[in-house]
Amino acid sequence: MRDRTGRECLYVPSCRFGLYLALRHWCRPGGRLLMSPVNDDVVFFVVLAAGLRPVQAPLRARDGSIDTAAVPDPVWRGLSAVLTTNLYGNPEPAPGLRARCDALGIPLIEDAAHAIGSRVADGRPVGDYGDASVFSLSKHTAAGTGGFLTVADPARRAALEEARDDLLLPARAASELAYVLRPYAEAGVRGLRLVRAARAVMRLLGMEERREIRMPLRAAELERAVAGAPALGPFHSWVRVDLHDYRIAPGQARLRRTARLLDRLDERLAAHLDGTRRLLDSPWGAQGPGPVQPLFRVPLLVADRDAAIAALARRRITTGYLYDPPLDDYASELFTDPSPNPGPARWFARHALPADPLKAARILAVLHEEGIRPADGAPDGQASGKTGPHRDGTGG
Repeated sequence: MRDRTGRECLYVPSCRFGLYLALRHWCRPGGRLLMSPVNDDVVFFVVLAAGLRPVQAPLRARDGSIDTAAVPDPVWRGLSAVLTTNLYGNPEPAPGLRARCDALGIPLIEDAAHAIGSRVADGRPVGDYGDASVFSLSKHTAAGTGGFLTVADPARRAALEEARDDLLLPARAASELAYVLRPYAEAGVRGLRLVRAARAVMRLLGMEERREIRMPLRAAELERAVAGAPALGPFHSWVRVDLHDYRIAPGQARLRRTARLLDRLDERLAAHLDGTRRLLDSPWGAQGPGPVQPLFRVPLLVADRDAAIAALARRRITTGYLYDPPLDDYASELFTDPSPNPGPARWFARHALPADPLKAARILAVLHEEGIRPADGAPDGQASGKTGPHRDGTGG
């Protein structure tokens, strides 16, 4: 990863853990952090755990990226940091955000969990602009664990490593065994067509943590947790969702499998790039003028997202990585500053269908057969279909 990014890298057990580490290192508790409202709720809780006040940014409706020109000047002046999302691998307008952060003297943190192979229109890789950048190995590599925190200033690595080790929980034999066996168990469930039955059992045992797209907020409990920030402990029940091993030190079996999968990253990126091209060329694709990226998921824009999800589910194609409603609607003004222009984020969250590029042919066949209509009427005035460049000159 050091060779790939050109930066000092620190291995972390998960991207969310690395993000918490970065926020605690660069941001003082009580500060305000600009972030995307179309993001995983786990990231939102990590920001709260770091003792920061989330500020939801206005977005471009066609690609879900931060609209830097639509952030009011008073909001900029009140910030202590900016966090990018690079949703599904689409690059955020990093040059413009970097310039803003430099002018304000605040850090830029890049969440590159979905964007390990993406590049900004100027050719620089996602993660090359931030004071710190966090990458996930659960996504393109399909390792299901691990990530990297990269830093612009190599002198900071030692302090971050010490802070990481202080926060890590010791490796557990049961956790390692479950990690080793999980791919075989999942393959068996899929092969025997027992996915629905397995999910019913998980619900019966109380093991399914999400009944809806967003996890339950539990506002009264969250208020008490916020009073105890900065700290991971009070937020553990939210931050661990979908990944209970997020802060456990990795064992040798986990590291060996992760290393093998990381060795094949370029092969996986090529497959994602091929599938992305096919999806973006479809009636539901929305491609900017920049180069096509090896997206983790391609946000196809459909008129009726829920109908599309149901049609895919009937063909045993699961749709994940949905982020609806936007975080300001989900969390309310009690826990976040709302976006000054929430309409585009709501539109994008409602119409984006995250399509796996590795299943492009199957997904496109279902959408065509079911007559799924493309979305139209983006609230920021853009026409349906192809999108234009970001206002700071970077591609969508």
